[in-house]
Amino acid sequence: MSNATTAKGSNGLLGWIDARFPLTKLWNEHVGEYYAPKNFNFWYYFGALSLFVLVNQILTGIWLTMNYNPSAEGAFASVEYIMRDVEWGWLIRYLHSTGASFFFIAVYLHMFRALLYGSYQKPRELIWIFGMLIYLLLMAEAFMGYLLPWGQMSYWGAQVIISLFGAIPGIGEDLALWIRGDYNISGVTLNRFFALHVVALPLALVFLVIFHIIALHEVGSNNPDGVEIKKNKDSAGRPLDGIPFHPYYTIKDTFGLGVFLIFFSAVVFFAPEMGGLFLEPPNFEPANPLQTPEHIAPVWYFTAFYSILRAIPDKFGGVMAMGGAIFLLFLLPWLDRGRVHSIRYRGLCHKIALGLFAVAFVCLSYLGLQAPSDVILGLTVTAWARIWTVVYFGFFIFLFVYTAFGLERTKPVPERVTH
Repeated sequence: MSNATTAKGSNGLLGWIDARFPLTKLWNEHVGEYYAPKNFNFWYYFGALSLFVLVNQILTGIWLTMNYNPSAEGAFASVEYIMRDVEWGWLIRYLHSTGASFFFIAVYLHMFRALLYGSYQKPRELIWIFGMLIYLLLMAEAFMGYLLPWGQMSYWGAQVIISLFGAIPGIGEDLALWIRGDYNISGVTLNRFFALHVVALPLALVFLVIFHIIALHEVGSNNPDGVEIKKNKDSAGRPLDGIPFHPYYTIKDTFGLGVFLIFFSAVVFFAPEMGGLFLEPPNFEPANPLQTPEHIAPVWYFTAFYSILRAIPDKFGGVMAMGGAIFLLFLLPWLDRGRVHSIRYRGLCHKIALGLFAVAFVCLSYLGLQAPSDVILGLTVTAWARIWTVVYFGFFIFLFVYTAFGLERTKPVPERVTH
């Protein structure tokens, strides 16, 4: 009797909510009755993991702002206060700082999966554009947050990056002044970066993630075969090669999250600085405008583009090359004219080109952490950066040429997904 009453009350409450807000409809459309390809593999964990880390960043960021002082006089001391005196403050700070790096790890792997299986191609161009806008905002969010500890590397790293805008002809100096809010990086800059980091950019990120998911569920998920599962449906209109996202992929993603948390927790508790890769030693010193660090380099997730910037002798040319390296990613759906989506069925030339592109990005990331004059295998870091910059841009040129002119030899694509 009691159980029946409870069930009735629950249904009544759900019905009351559904009459005023489409809760059940949203659940069915995007989770319960959303059919995803049944052959998802390891690479499909990283979208859900990116979403998890975004939630982690928002929650830990809220707690950090409760004790953070966004002023030039109090910022560094407030971070030290969080680390030393706030109960569990050190854990929240490390969850946030480590989360930033793991966010980029998950996003980079998620983007690479899209490159592997052609998830940016028709009809998913808009999904890719939303994803790239998320990536761009994530870079801005990370850069704004990088200044907030007000350590040496925070201060001088921001000084270098903002000064790049001054290289833009005509408007450069005014633009850099507008970003700083002062003639030099000061408490005004810190305050406006804090406002953007904790309010404006997170809101924009959340909305873009929602648009990204809605666009994905409108056209359907891609899969390792690049086969459209909507083409083969049963009499009830359900894809023959699809399974409901819940419970199958919610359980699978929960398992992936468990494995992810093992690695994430290991870094948080045993190596939160990662030998200076996640948190640089100079950032444990308060910002000093009169003392420049010996070697200024951005955080590792920016270093590939920083290498491209340094590879060009002319400052304006370097800024244009760095911007172009990101802009070309936006154009990928239109540069790739190939009819085959998945790398499984694409030609050998595409596999080699994509492999070299991935190697180039990793090498540029490593080179960006080194001093330009350092010598590696007989060549300076700058010389190596120029070589890999050519490989990076060459990928996009080569991709357009061999797909637009039909030079790629592909394999037959199956009608149905394979296991």
